[in-house]
This record gives sequence, C-alpha cells and structure tokens, in this order.
Amino acid sequence: MTDLDLCFTSATQLAKRIRSRDLSPVVLVKNALERIEAANARLNCFCFVYPDEALRKAREAEAAVMRGDALGPLHGVPIAIKDLTPTKGKRTTLGSRTHEHWVPERSALIVERLKAAGAIVIGKTTTPEFAHASFTQSPLWGITRNPWDTQRTPGGSSGGSGAAVASGCVPLAEGTDMGGSVRIPASHCGLVGLKPSLGRIPMDILASQFDGISHFGPLARTVDDAALFLKVAHGPSDADIQSIGTNLRLPATVPASVKGLRLALDVDLGFYDVDPEVEAQVRAAADALRAAGAIVEEVDLGWSVAIRDAWYVLWQVFMATYFGHLLPAWRDRMDPNVAALMDAGFKVSAVDYKKTEIVRTEQWRALAKVFETHDVLLCPTMARPAPEVTKSDADFGHRNAAGRIVALDMTEVFNNVPQCPALSVPAGFTHAGLPLGLQIIGRRFDELGVLRIGKAMELARPWARRRPPI
Repeated sequence: MTDLDLCFTSATQLAKRIRSRDLSPVVLVKNALERIEAANARLNCFCFVYPDEALRKAREAEAAVMRGDALGPLHGVPIAIKDLTPTKGKRTTLGSRTHEHWVPERSALIVERLKAAGAIVIGKTTTPEFAHASFTQSPLWGITRNPWDTQRTPGGSSGGSGAAVASGCVPLAEGTDMGGSVRIPASHCGLVGLKPSLGRIPMDILASQFDGISHFGPLARTVDDAALFLKVAHGPSDADIQSIGTNLRLPATVPASVKGLRLALDVDLGFYDVDPEVEAQVRAAADALRAAGAIVEEVDLGWSVAIRDAWYVLWQVFMATYFGHLLPAWRDRMDPNVAALMDAGFKVSAVDYKKTEIVRTEQWRALAKVFETHDVLLCPTMARPAPEVTKSDADFGHRNAAGRIVALDMTEVFNNVPQCPALSVPAGFTHAGLPLGLQIIGRRFDELGVLRIGKAMELARPWARRRPPI
C-alpha cells in the first residue's frame, strides 16, 4: 500500500529523515515507484521510469548512510528530469519523433550536480515537442493531464514535471524555462516554480552558449525545497560562458519576514486581460503580505503589447535556429504548431530581430524604475486558470473588445529581462478547486529576495498540505 503521507513529504524533510536513519532510501524509492505506477496511468507525466536502477541506487544510498559516509544534501531523494534535458545513456526524446531513439553521450551539468548531491533520478517527464508550448502534449507521448482536474492541462512545457510533483510521485523535478515553462505548470499545479537569474544555473544543452532567454529551474511543493534545488544546482562553470561567476549565499532555511519591505503590484502589466478569479486571488495574496508587515503599493509599469510581441520574435527565431534543420525530413510527423513557429522564425530579418533589444531595453528601464523604490514586483503568473486539454495555445493570444490580450501566461515577458529571477507560488484556488499562481519578480540576481517573499506567502496562505484528488 502506497504511503501517501510519504509521497507528499518535502524533499528537505525526506533528506533530513534519511540522514538521521529514520527513513530508508529503499522504502522511499519503492513508495515513489508505486505512486508513479498508480498516477502515471491517469496523468501521463512520465515517459520513462527506471525502477531497477533507482532501487539499486537506493540500496547504495542506504549502505552509505549505514557506513556513516558523508552525505549530499539530497542523499537518497528521488527526483525527475524533464525529457528535454540530456541524460547520459538514457533516451532523451524532446517530445519529438525526430529524437525518439536519441541516447545522449553526456548528461547536462544540472543532472550531474543533482546526482552528485545524492539525488536518485527515478524517471523522465513529458514535454511538448521541443518544449514549444504551454500545454504538455506531443506527437510522441500524447496528452499530459493535471492532477487537480484530469480534463485540464498541467501547463507546459515542464508540465510532466509539474504533474509528477503535484501528484506526489516525486518531491522535486527539474524543468526548463524559456518563456515560463517552469512557472506555468507551477501555477496550474499548485506548486513553487523558479526561473533563476540568467546564468545562475549553467545552461549547457543548447548549441549556442549565448542564448539569452533560457533557464533551468525547480518545480517543488515548498519554497525551502526550491531553494535546496537551487543551492545544489547553481554555480559558475565554463560549460556556460554566461554562468554567473560567483556562488549564491543561501541560508539553510529561507527567511520569511517581510516586515518593512516594499512590494509593487501590477495586476495586468498594462495590457493583459486577467480572469476575475485570478485577480481576486492575487489581490488576496497581496493583502496577506500586507498583513505580514510588507508595504504593498499598486504601480503602472506602462508596458505595452510590443513587449510580448518582442518575446515571440525571439521564440520564433529560437525554434528555427535550433530545430529548423529538421523540418524538411520531419514536417509531416511534427506538431503543426512547431512547424509554424519555425516557418515564422525563418522569415524574421536580422534588423527586426535586433529591434527587439530596443523594446526590451524600454521594458527594463520601466521595471528598473520600479525597483528603485520597491524590492519586488507582484503580478499573476497566469492570466486565467488551467484550460481544458482539448485546447491549445492557438486558442489564446487574441485581443478582446477593449484591446487587451486574452492570453494564458504572464511569464514570457520576464524572459525578456532574464537577469531578474521570477518565482511562482500558489496564490489560492478557484471556486472549482484549480490552483492559481502569484508571480514574484526580483531585482537582478536576487533569488533570495523572491524566495523570501514566497516563504512569507507560504506561511500566510499555506498550500503544501493540500493534495489533488487523484
């Protein structure tokens, strides 16, 4: 019988119990495998599971504990890796038939760092083809579902990771974020999701080391777990020339006091159409932070839809650059939305691409002005709750009668200013029981600042004990 209390115990607590010999890594991994077997049939959040290897690693981890060996901060804790991130000797499909049988010769640095910290990779999680969408469904693996309502999407592109953590299969999962792909599933699945500052966790899986929108980040149930992931995974490396050259100082426990901090709130960022339930919960979250001692003030960034359009130009060129060479041979077997993105990317001129930097500069200047007087910016993570799995990104992004954008996410615009960390934490739930996220944007390279606000939210409006019905 699966121990659900164990399934929903934080990674921080699991590691502590393992170190104190109160919990066997073998028991923990067996329990996780049982939960995966039960949940994955309904959610399709894992495309690969490694039961034999995971149990072998668990037995080795247990032996190390009994010997009194030095233990890493994630010793014996099962985790999941997104199927976009290379894993040595294990298939990495990118959710695409083009890579269905690809077996990388090396793992991404983040995988090696997590394993070096003692984590046990128990499986790989589903992603849309080339991680292109905010819905997790691909020609290769099909539809991934939200554990809070299986008729809804968990978000994307790290939706498999989000569903795996939210359903208690693993306490931590890795994701990538080029336009919100960690924060989107965090919001839809009731989790903590962090886009660190650009270069905080080295990005070594792209052909270019000079890409400016790509991040690794954690999906977790608690802020301390997200901080633990960051502590293990961050740090400079020549594998990424843009990696930040100094280590981040994170305390053992994230502080939660926000007394006297000044927080800016912009509910619609100037041009988004925000669902009334989303706005109500975000405002309630801001009130909770006020009650905890923070000063919350509404601001108007003065942003326009040109900022969102600029990110789409970057994204179209990203897709065409890294995967466009596959179009001639594979177009008929690709998600048509992927092919359309690549086609659009090939049509962008160098001048138009360079002009996005001007838009991003204006965007940053407005945000920097806010940071002169405020510690963070608050806004929704998603403009609306998780939609049905029958829909797609193509159903959103249009203007309403008032000229506002009826979009899903409010995340991608912050990949335009990638040095600013962005954290999504649960803000509340809809009347139908769907999670909603509060997005916390920090000053450049200030991960501790956003984690601190997230921790205060976690104490003011606890979420980790809530479990989905699956």
